Amino acid sequence: TPDRLFAYAEQASGRGIEVIIAGAGGAAHLAGMLAAKTHLPVIGVPMPTENLHGLDSLLSIVQMPRGIPVATVAIGGAENAGLLAAQILAGRYPAIAARVKLFRQTQTDNVLQSPEAKGPVTGTQGPGRPSRRS
Repeated sequence: TPDRLFAYAEQASGRGIEVIIAGAGGAAHLAGMLAAKTHLPVIGVPMPTENLHGLDSLLSIVQMPRGIPVATVAIGGAENAGLLAAQILAGRYPAIAARVKLFRQTQTDNVLQSPEAKGPVTGTQGPGRPSRRS
């Protein structure tokens, strides 16, 4: 119910919550309503929908009025929402910062080990695409 949602948002900080992630589809008011009732950062995750494949959700979340920001990730981007929350918390918690750095390094290592990355650096970005510097 709206009353329970408002109570959750208003009491979140007192319960030790530091970032709120809200996934919603369709009109996707959830993230905005939470953001309006708390001073904590809110990350909105637009969820895919049957008719518009989540575009409606995305547009709903990004149209927040001035003064009530909601960070927004890609449609269905719950993993990136979690990573963004970790980055927000990393400034305060060294253990989280270390895990974020390790995750990023692992991503880099995986890319460098891929077959596409094993060729020489030629000034191109991907197969057959000239670099912006050429």
